[in-house]
Amino acid sequence: MNELKIKGVYKHFKGDYYIVEDIAIHSETREKYVVYRALYGNNELYIRPYDMFLSEVDKNKYPHVNQKYRFELQNIDSVNKG
Repeated sequence: MNELKIKGVYKHFKGDYYIVEDIAIHSETREKYVVYRALYGNNELYIRPYDMFLSEVDKNKYPHVNQKYRFELQNIDSVNKG
């Protein structure tokens, strides 16, 4: 399974980018959710079950997708190297 990095930028397998804001816990079920924000448009805030966020792409449903995971952490280097 994939690892989760708070404040990490992730690419969704369909191409858009998101930043993980935090992890939330459902008050009654104790289920973990990933809280993440779109890095496009109105920068909407979303939640998704933790395990689903880190799951692999369904290759039966999306056979032409090259990305292994639904969301993949992006390595973003600084343009200021000095």
